[in-house]
Amino acid sequence: MRLVLASGSPRRAALLSAAGIPFVVRVADVDERLLAGETPREHVRRLAEAKARAVCVAQARPTDDLVLAADTVVVLDEAILGKPRDETEAATMLNRLSGRLHEVLTGVAVVGHAYQEVTVETTRVWVAPLLPADITWYVASGEPRDKAGAYAIQGLASRFVTRIDGSYTNVVGLPVAPVVQMLRRARFPLLAP
Repeated sequence: MRLVLASGSPRRAALLSAAGIPFVVRVADVDERLLAGETPREHVRRLAEAKARAVCVAQARPTDDLVLAADTVVVLDEAILGKPRDETEAATMLNRLSGRLHEVLTGVAVVGHAYQEVTVETTRVWVAPLLPADITWYVASGEPRDKAGAYAIQGLASRFVTRIDGSYTNVVGLPVAPVVQMLRRARFPLLAP
């Protein structure tokens, strides 16, 4: 039995590797646009399941592999803050997050030939009030470029986060402890050599 990570995210791969979970990567090709009337919670749940299903369907034959897929968004005032298109949008997002509480939602799906579990993990994140110079410096670092909400808690932006309530790894991109519990329920051999 193999675990297939349906994601090209280097952060998700690093989190699984750090936790000692063996996996192979098969990137899912799924339209990630928000559907009309869809809440952020519904959005990440649907995308995680769709990514896992896409990889399952793409396999040439049924196997005992488990597919792990995830989708993470930053939510402020019920609106999704995605990956910024440019430096101006990154600065705008950081200004909105400054001195505020927001949520990070990750939809997680574990899907196999005869198994499926989908859940959403929520972490609340508090950001310190940011000075204009903080935002200019951080945007110039390039770190916000491919990050939901324009920040990476595991990087330079760690200096801005004053508190979290929930899974730290969820904010990075994959809630590792809940994923381990899901894999155990699916009878994935986590302690295999």
